[in-house]
Amino acid sequence: MKNKTNTKKGLVKAAFMSFIVVLFLTTTNCSSDGTQIVANFTEIVMQDEFNTEGAPNNALWTYDVGTGDNGWGNNELQYYTDRTENVKVENGYLLITANEEEYNGSSYTSSRLLTNGLFDQQYGRFEARIRLPYGQGMWPAFWLLGENCDEVIWPQCGEIDIMEYRGQEPTKVHGSVHGPGYSGGEAITKTYTLENDRFDTGFHVFGIEWTPDYINYYVDDKLYNQITPADVTGEWVFNQPFYIIINLAVGGSFVGSPNAETVFPQTMLIDYVRVYKN
Repeated sequence: MKNKTNTKKGLVKAAFMSFIVVLFLTTTNCSSDGTQIVANFTEIVMQDEFNTEGAPNNALWTYDVGTGDNGWGNNELQYYTDRTENVKVENGYLLITANEEEYNGSSYTSSRLLTNGLFDQQYGRFEARIRLPYGQGMWPAFWLLGENCDEVIWPQCGEIDIMEYRGQEPTKVHGSVHGPGYSGGEAITKTYTLENDRFDTGFHVFGIEWTPDYINYYVDDKLYNQITPADVTGEWVFNQPFYIIINLAVGGSFVGSPNAETVFPQTMLIDYVRVYKN
């Protein structure tokens, strides 16, 4: 496994972000003059560096176990478990592994971790350093859900997709928001394309900076999208605490089913997860 020399570099970089940067990008979500303002979040309030071998830290992470029949599926094919075959910390990384196997009526297994009831935050910088899997039907994601999702029907609670990825498109990731009037296929979204590289061959940092006025999306600290209340086609529901979810789905409406070329097992490696506030 690759060592974690970049971890300290990331902390130093974040600690010295004591200024406001104005970036110029061409995007439909920019203001009319093409500017986007990057917020300043320097105080770390939650982090997992995955340095303790075995099960993930149960003070930070819990699991969704089961299938989409539980009410949180998207026509996915896997059965989510908390078994070490599907989720563990090893050599300084969190490993989420999708296997092709018959298990409780499903043909695939994987895992879905979340901080619901353990950690949530309103606004800030949320980021993770991840190496993604590959292949038709692989659907890894790093995302946030509104803390009130057990009380109101999705998408009223809001969803912020920091990173979604189709395994059959190894150079592209997607950043989106879902809310009332703009969910599912109508989400407000933008795609980032990696030039001369692939997301399954190395680690990349996926993050957002979230304020009352906008959500900025980053890959390796490159700002590629900004979503504001003016950009959504319904109510802006992102002024409340959200919790974190990291998962690797198999199949589903976003990616389609695995095919004969899809190799199993496939593993999503997470180097760290960090959350900052201003």
